[in-house]
Amino acid sequence: MNILKKRSWELPEREATPEAVFMNRRQILAGLAGAGALMGTGLGIRPAFAEEDPSAGLYPVKRNETFTLDRDVTPEEFTAKYNNFYEFGTHKQIWPAAQELKIRPWTVVLDGMIDNPQEIGIDDLLAKMPLEERLYRHRCVEAWSMAVPWSGFALAELVKLAGPQSGAKYLRFETFLDPSVASGQKQSWYPWPYVEGLTLEEATNELAFIATGVYGKPLAKQYGAPIRLVVPWKYGFKSIKSIVKISFTDERPVSFWEEIQSSEYGFWANVNPSVPHRRWPQSSERLLGTDERRNTLLYNGYEEQVAGLYKDLGNERLFM
Repeated sequence: MNILKKRSWELPEREATPEAVFMNRRQILAGLAGAGALMGTGLGIRPAFAEEDPSAGLYPVKRNETFTLDRDVTPEEFTAKYNNFYEFGTHKQIWPAAQELKIRPWTVVLDGMIDNPQEIGIDDLLAKMPLEERLYRHRCVEAWSMAVPWSGFALAELVKLAGPQSGAKYLRFETFLDPSVASGQKQSWYPWPYVEGLTLEEATNELAFIATGVYGKPLAKQYGAPIRLVVPWKYGFKSIKSIVKISFTDERPVSFWEEIQSSEYGFWANVNPSVPHRRWPQSSERLLGTDERRNTLLYNGYEEQVAGLYKDLGNERLFM
C-alpha cells in the first residue's frame, strides 16, 4: 500500500477557498469603485489598467498545486493598500504614490559571471518563461503576515537563461533608480538603489520565485511591478521590488538594510520565531486584515524545503 505523506505547508482540498467565493470579490470591488474608495490600487477597477500593462492578457495563469497554504488567501483589498516600498515613502499607504512608476519600457540586465549576458525587455522575458501561480505565505520582519497568490516563474528558470559560470556564487539584485518619480529616493541618507542578494543555491531552490503578477493580474505598482523577487522563507525585505538588474558574482552582496544597520539586518534573514529583532519579537505574527495572531513557524513554515541550504554554515547569523 502506498502511503502519501503531505508536506508541512500543504492545504487539504476541503479547506481551500471555494472558487465562487474567490471570484465574487470582483463583484464586491466593482461595487466599491463608484465611491472611488480603491481607485488606483490595481484591484481590477481602474478602466485604463489593461491598456497600461501589455502583459494583462497573459493572466490569470494556471496554478501550480504543489504550492498551497495552511490559511486563506489574504483579500486583495488589504494587501494592495498596506505596502512597504521605501522608494515612495516610509509609511504603509504608499500605493497612490507608487502609481507614478513607469513600467514600460522596462528592461532587466543580466550580467557578471554568466555565459549569456543580456538586457531583455520585460515582455520578451515573459514570453520566454513558463508562467504559473503559486500560493505563498509572506512574513514581514515587523511581525505581520499575509498569504498571496503570486504569478510568475521559478527563479531557477532565469538562472538557466543567464548560464552562470563555475565561479558564480551569488546573485545581486538591484531595483530602479529614478528620484523624479520616486520621491523616497531623494532621501540621501539611504543607500539607493535598493540592493538584495541570494546565494546561487538559494536562487535555484524550488521555492525561489520571480513574481510578475498577483491575484490573477499583472503586478500592481505598489507590489513591485513589473518584476519582483519572492522568497517566502525569508523576511519580506529580502523580496526586492521592481528589479532592473541581476548580477552573478563571486562576492557576497551587501544588501540595502544590511548597509544601513547590519546589527539588525543580516544577509540571510531567514524567519525564526526564536530570534527576536531588536524592535519586534518574532514568536507570533498578526494576519493582515484581521485581529488574529498566529505562532510564527521556523523558515515561515518552509523548513522541509530550505533547511538543508544552511546546514554547513557554522556561525553565520542566519535568522536576522
